[in-house]
Amino acid sequence: MSLFGAMGTAVSGLSAQSSAFSNISDNISNSQTVGYKRVDTGFEDYLTTSTAAINDPGSVVARPDYANNVQGSVTQTDNPLALAISGQGFFAVSEENGQNNGLPTFSAQQEYTRAGDFQMDKNGYLVNGSGAFLNGWAVDPTTGAVNRNTLAPIQINQAALSPVPTSSISLAANLPATPDAGTPVSSQVQVYDSLGTPHTVALNWTQVGPDHWSVAVNVPDDATSANRGTADVKFGPSSGNGVADGTIGSVTGGSGSVTASPYSANGAATLSFTTNFGTGTPQTIQINLGTYGQASGVTQYAGTSYSLRGLTQNGTPPGAFSSVSTKTNGDVVVNYDNGQSRTVARVPVITFNSPDALQRQDGAGFTATLDSGTPLAEDPGSTGAGNLVTSAVEQSNVDIASEFTKLIVAQRAYSANTKVVTTADDLMQQTIDMKR
Repeated sequence: MSLFGAMGTAVSGLSAQSSAFSNISDNISNSQTVGYKRVDTGFEDYLTTSTAAINDPGSVVARPDYANNVQGSVTQTDNPLALAISGQGFFAVSEENGQNNGLPTFSAQQEYTRAGDFQMDKNGYLVNGSGAFLNGWAVDPTTGAVNRNTLAPIQINQAALSPVPTSSISLAANLPATPDAGTPVSSQVQVYDSLGTPHTVALNWTQVGPDHWSVAVNVPDDATSANRGTADVKFGPSSGNGVADGTIGSVTGGSGSVTASPYSANGAATLSFTTNFGTGTPQTIQINLGTYGQASGVTQYAGTSYSLRGLTQNGTPPGAFSSVSTKTNGDVVVNYDNGQSRTVARVPVITFNSPDALQRQDGAGFTATLDSGTPLAEDPGSTGAGNLVTSAVEQSNVDIASEFTKLIVAQRAYSANTKVVTTADDLMQQTIDMKR
């Protein structure tokens, strides 16, 4: 019985070492595969009889020992869409299962991967080297609100960016308390109409008296009259309101198309005017002068010269699609040739309680199991999720030197088991020959 047991145990050893060879071969062949996670080999022994007086030979079986939680090295690339996770977590991806009107349809089975070598395909989807489609949260390009309720493949719309007519101008400047007599000061800003055509708006300031200025709004391209109106701006206590010296105390006396906002403690000090650029609909533009009683926006402090600190507006000309880029917070940003950009999606990081229990799939992908736990989608760098590294990929976590060491050990163990088999066979043959 012991000879047969020894032979059976050795045969199980051959089978177990064969499995180890297979895992080593898989690791070595994928040592350059982006996002690949190595599979080590563990061994378990099975007993037949083992007491204080008797120990019969048992057997050994190989089991895979997954290293999904071990990070590979992160290397920089020249691909602006490539992403790597530094720390825990995975990218959520979808697999294509068909076509509909030339566009891919996707499997309902969610997959996860560390392979972040994403590129934009012909339909605008972000796809990695294994053909998996990157999933993300949709972002409202106007408000920036992130919809964290649904994960879906990210598709980039390469349509041109429509022009945005100017509706607001913000001015930050200091008007001199003692300007040169009879010398007005002026600021000019370029605004856009509904067709994206640029026009100039000039704000001409003239000191009427101490702490008292008149501002005239001039629009040379207006179809009716360049002079759109005037308003009076007073600073400090002389305005009749309890504000600090040098800060706006009142905006009054709007004429023409110019209207002013009434005083409100710590409220917005604004002017509004309408203009007609010949596009069919008059355009109303608000000028933000700052805050009543606060040293923000337009002030009047000591000096003889006008100091412009900032003059901005919110309109944009039309723009053609230029490129797509990613940020470390996971935002996917579409850039246009007019200098504008729009955030269209955010890439979350998916974490698991037990990532080593994930089920391996093709293309360095994984699917969730009962043992892995529920996938949790988190913003990068929060609640235990890893940070994103842009223009980078995570390499395989296989160490070639370590694999060759395992290979030598497995080879020696396999050879030793073959020796046990041949020796047991010789002993059984000798036992049989005793009858002759």
